[in-house]
This record gives sequence, C-alpha cells and structure tokens, in this order.
Amino acid sequence: MTAPKDPADWTAYVIRIRDHRDRAAFAAVFAHFAPRVKGFLMGSGASESLAEECAQEVMATLWHKAHLFDPKRAAVSTWIYTIARNKRIDAIRKQRRPEPEDLPWGPEADPAPEDAIALQQETERLKTALDTLPETQRALIQSAYFGDQTHTQIALDTGLPLGTIKSRLRLALERLRHAMQ
Repeated sequence: MTAPKDPADWTAYVIRIRDHRDRAAFAAVFAHFAPRVKGFLMGSGASESLAEECAQEVMATLWHKAHLFDPKRAAVSTWIYTIARNKRIDAIRKQRRPEPEDLPWGPEADPAPEDAIALQQETERLKTALDTLPETQRALIQSAYFGDQTHTQIALDTGLPLGTIKSRLRLALERLRHAMQ
C-alpha cells in the first residue's frame, strides 16, 4: 500500500483502520507519520529516546483509538500531532513526578522516645496555629487536609467559587507556615 498524495486520503486510511483493523493501512500511516512525529517531538525539545518512545505510543494510540477520530473535526495529521503533543506533556509530567517510596507492610516500629516527644510538640504547635486562623480558613483547612475533600468538593459544599476556595486555602497555609517557624 503506497502513501496517498492528497492529505484527505489519509482520512480513508484511518477509517479503514477504524472499521476493518486494516494492517496495511496502519503500516502506511505508521511509515509516513512516525518519523514526522518523532521529528516534531525532538524539535519541541524532547530527547531522541523520549521522542522515539512517544512516537511509538502515538502510533499505538492511533491503532487502539481510531474509533475516536472524527474527520469532520480535524485532519488526520492534526489529530495525530495533537496526540503527540499530549503524549509529550504526559511524559514531562511523569518525569517531574517522583516515584512513590516503597512502603513497608505490617505494623511500624514504635518511634524513639525523643521522636515521639518531638512529634507530640509539633502536633501541639500545629493545633495552636490552626486555632489562630479565622474560622473560614480553619474550616477550609480541615475540609481539605483532614477531611480529604478536593477543592471542587469544598466549593460545592460551601457554595463559594472555586477561586475563592483556593485563595483562602493559600492564605491559610501561608499563615500556618509563618506560625510554625
């Protein structure tokens, strides 16, 4: 199967992938777009290995999610490069996110007496600092950090705008930070 000359023909290839799982159409799309996607990613600052990995993921996404392609909304190239851009953003976020620590199973050992005393004192300082906050800020801190509610949930519960919730939490945390120093 040869690559089409007209960009509109790529739509037919993706539709054949979508409707018939056409491997020849996929091979043609892959051969044409994979190197271009890799170049696009490298041009936007990705290393060669990251660009290669993302390009492979883009092509796999195309194969598995061809049913999501809507030719009325975008050209095949636009759709593919949007997937590539999103894959690169995901990869960058993943690199910045630290790996979680390996948490031990079973009961934890009792802390050393001096650590237990320090933790108790720190807890008392935090309680005192929380008590100095205005009631509106204290209630938000308790909902967000002790009640495990998201900012959106708090906004829905209180009827306050999300931006107000975030601003008040930021101010409360800043006050706590100063009080704990």
